[in-house]
Amino acid sequence: MCSFKGSPGVTTAALGLAARWPGGGRAVLVECDPAGGDLLARFRLETSPGVVSLAAAVRRSADPAVLWQHAQELPGGQLVVVGPPSAEQATAALGEIAANVGALRRAADEPETVVVADCGRIDAGSPALAVVKRADVTVLLARATDDALAHVATRLPLLATWSTRSCFVLVGNGYPTAEVAATLGLPVSVRLPHDPKGAAVLSGGHGRRGAVRRSALGRAVGELAQVIAGQSPEPARRLPEPGTAMAEPEKARAVSVNGGAR
Repeated sequence: MCSFKGSPGVTTAALGLAARWPGGGRAVLVECDPAGGDLLARFRLETSPGVVSLAAAVRRSADPAVLWQHAQELPGGQLVVVGPPSAEQATAALGEIAANVGALRRAADEPETVVVADCGRIDAGSPALAVVKRADVTVLLARATDDALAHVATRLPLLATWSTRSCFVLVGNGYPTAEVAATLGLPVSVRLPHDPKGAAVLSGGHGRRGAVRRSALGRAVGELAQVIAGQSPEPARRLPEPGTAMAEPEKARAVSVNGGAR
C-alpha cells in the first residue's frame, strides 16, 4: 500500500503512480482520505461500489479478492476504489477499514499486485493512519515552500515511527531540491514538476490517458514508481532517526501516498 500525505495534487500523483506502476501486474488506487474523495466527481463515477461498500464488506470477509469487487474502472483502464465526497461518510468508512486493514494488506500481498492508498493529509488522529502503518512504503509529498516544509520538519520524528520505508517527494516550484534535502537532512527521491497539461490528462480533463507517459509529470511519476518498486538505483528510505543507518528496501507491494503532514 502506498500512502500520499495531504499536499496539493496528491490524488493526481497517486493516480499517476498506480497508472505508471512497472512490471505489468495489476494496480488499484484506494481513496483513503478522511476529508473525502475526488475521483467520483472528477470522472463522474457511480457512488457504489467504492470505499463505503468496501468498509461493509471487510467486516464480513477476509478474502483478498474483496478489494477488487469494490473497484471501478476509469476510461483508461485504471482500477480505483472511490471514496465518498462527504468527509463524514469517508471518516466513518475509513474507521471500519482501519479496524480491518488486514484486508488491504492481504490484497497487496497477492502476486503481481500493488495497492496505492491516497491517505490525504495525515496526523495522529487520522483514521487512515492504520493504512499508512501497514504500507510497505509511504510517499510524503510537499511543496518546496516555507509553510509546507515547516510542517514536514516539525513532524519528521513522528512520521519515522509510522513508516518503515519512506520516499520524500517535492512538488512544483520553490526552493532548490538540494537545498531542501540539506536543510531537512532528508533525501528527495523525485521532484514532480508543475505540469498543468500532464495533470489534466491524469485528471480526466482532456486528451488521451496514454499521453501522460509523454508529459513531464508522467515521466517523473514513472521514475517515482520505479524507485518505490525497487527497480531504480535510488531506494526508498526510512525517515532518518539519530544514529540509525538506512537499509536497502525490498520490493514494495503496498504504498501509501500522503501530502505534507500537519
